[in-house]
Amino acid sequence: MHKIIKVAAAVLLGLAVSACDKSATSTKGTIGIAMPSKTEARWVSDGSSIVDSLKKLGYDTDLQYAQYEAPTQLSQIENMMVKGIKGLIVAPIDGTTMADVLKQAKEKGIKVISYDRLIRNTKDFDYYVTFDNYRTGVLQGQSIVDKLQLKQGKGPFNLEIFAGSTDDNNAHVVYAGVMSQLKPFIDSGKLVIRSGQQDLDKVATPNWDGAQAQARMDNLLSAFYGTAHLDAVLAMNDQIANGVVSSLRGVGYGTGKQAMPIVTGQDAEISSIKSIIRGDQTSTIFKDTRALAEAAAQMMDATLSGKTVVVNDSTSYDNGSMIVPTQLLTPQLVDGNNWQKVLVDDTKFYTPEQLR
Repeated sequence: MHKIIKVAAAVLLGLAVSACDKSATSTKGTIGIAMPSKTEARWVSDGSSIVDSLKKLGYDTDLQYAQYEAPTQLSQIENMMVKGIKGLIVAPIDGTTMADVLKQAKEKGIKVISYDRLIRNTKDFDYYVTFDNYRTGVLQGQSIVDKLQLKQGKGPFNLEIFAGSTDDNNAHVVYAGVMSQLKPFIDSGKLVIRSGQQDLDKVATPNWDGAQAQARMDNLLSAFYGTAHLDAVLAMNDQIANGVVSSLRGVGYGTGKQAMPIVTGQDAEISSIKSIIRGDQTSTIFKDTRALAEAAAQMMDATLSGKTVVVNDSTSYDNGSMIVPTQLLTPQLVDGNNWQKVLVDDTKFYTPEQLR
């Protein structure tokens, strides 16, 4: 009788272990997530949101950050493929360097989605999901035009431009949107760029790095604004804006002696919202990265499941090798008048405590 009980117990234990093993391996597979860097709060938020969205859909995840080192990102992706990922969501550090690694992914049947930043010069990926970056630039440019009342004939005003990193396709698209609004007033003399630095390659900020933006702003202020007042700075994202504001404050702007110039931004990072509340930064562009992460996860799940993938732009994004099927989300301008409503009341993107 004791032997029978022991055997029965062993069988039951075996079944339980088997059930646990089955449960442990019952996910839909692993999705690799390759993000540029942890130095920007938005990428940390994006990575976390993508993980959460994919887990809700039944996937495991492998999230990696490359600290703005393109070779590191490529190595991380290769390691993910060795581990057997089924899909890859990648925000490329340098969108022009991924052809070889994505060819390997294609051969392995791995589905690839370009996230926020466009992969260039290859057909070996499936979809692109991003915010409407041209619209982002339009909103940034419009904010300067409106604040300076340029359409009402005011001016001339002094302007300097701080764009993003030229290895990021977004910087080119945002710049085009910005200049669609500012160039008519530059050409008419209502906006004066005393440095003469206007072309994208002259105003770009490598890796969107705030420290480099601060150093460049220091140089411009010293060389061109000893006695002249700077009225506006087109800063293409919040990291750049932070550097610009630090430089401006260092020479007395915003202290009562000189009014702080208009300073734009992008990403609605906590530090910049606090800066807007203080009156140092004028505006930023809010892009709800939770929605972008959810869109990427749904796109990946549909791709792997053979379902219809939602896209709303099949003409705009030419990566040099193909027109990329794209899902665009809508950005929103945030300034001192609406940050509370947009970020706290309506979307609950931040709590009041986070912005104190």
